[in-house]
Amino acid sequence: MNLPPLKALPVFEAVARLNSFSKAAISLNVSQSAVSHQIKLLETYLGEQLFHRTGRNLALTGEGRIYLESITSALLQIERATGQLLGQQESSLRLALFSSFGVRWLVPRLPDLHRHYPELDVSLEMTSDQPVLSERVADAFITINTDSAAFSYDLLYQERLFPVCSRQYWHDLCRRQNLDPETDVIALEVLLGCPLLSTFSIFNRTSGDWSAWLQAAGQALPEGLRIQHFSHMLLALEAARYHQGITLTNDYMMSNQADAEQFVRLPCHSLITGDSFFFAFKTSRRQEPGIRVLRRWLVAQAVASGLRGPQAVAMADSGL
Repeated sequence: MNLPPLKALPVFEAVARLNSFSKAAISLNVSQSAVSHQIKLLETYLGEQLFHRTGRNLALTGEGRIYLESITSALLQIERATGQLLGQQESSLRLALFSSFGVRWLVPRLPDLHRHYPELDVSLEMTSDQPVLSERVADAFITINTDSAAFSYDLLYQERLFPVCSRQYWHDLCRRQNLDPETDVIALEVLLGCPLLSTFSIFNRTSGDWSAWLQAAGQALPEGLRIQHFSHMLLALEAARYHQGITLTNDYMMSNQADAEQFVRLPCHSLITGDSFFFAFKTSRRQEPGIRVLRRWLVAQAVASGLRGPQAVAMADSGL
């Protein structure tokens, strides 16, 4: 086998991950000169420069980034295989996901995961952007990105938007409009006369959510509406919680009992955004106990909370 200097590989991974020779030395409990020696040894063997060094600044070269991707995956596989051979039952997984999905849907359900699978240690990596599907980022993902052929994907949710407001706001509105809050349907012109709370990040344009929602009903966004803009759905929903107007939200943001008591879903149409949320994991790791447990639990929770149909659990069990 034509292998590189094996001692240099974890050193290279640590330097790249920490972006520092000195921090890597502390992490590995060796001297900084020893770290520099191992990196130089590896670069000499490969015949490629792995890092750009400019004063105190350090950055991977293009070749270094490509090599790091493969090395990280290989080192993780060695670590996992060694742990299984030693009989270590605990599984540690890093799960990267959108902050809104994590805060509103996953975190409230984590006690159930810990209660049923105490051997599984899941650390959450919150992100507001699409994470790169790479083991350098996390072991598994909840994502709308299905571009990587190296990953498998389980559908958790197909997003739809619908208008909500606080229960107090709804009853006040119905009283002003002489509506029965339990049976009457709100007219579109009445809804548009209320303060609207808009989330920029859904369609990445100002008032894009309300514009798309109205378009689904064959209407254009009128001029002169009272619209308050927020960067994130979490902010818009909190504003609605405090009776500031009507916002568009989705099912996973409204999946807890406390929200059912505080919010009212207005009797209006829904908008299918086209975004689908998947649990994604490296196909080569399909049989790992931790991945299998987390996969089945997430799909079961999606079914229990109404995000997916009941057939999804059977599909996850069968490995489809």
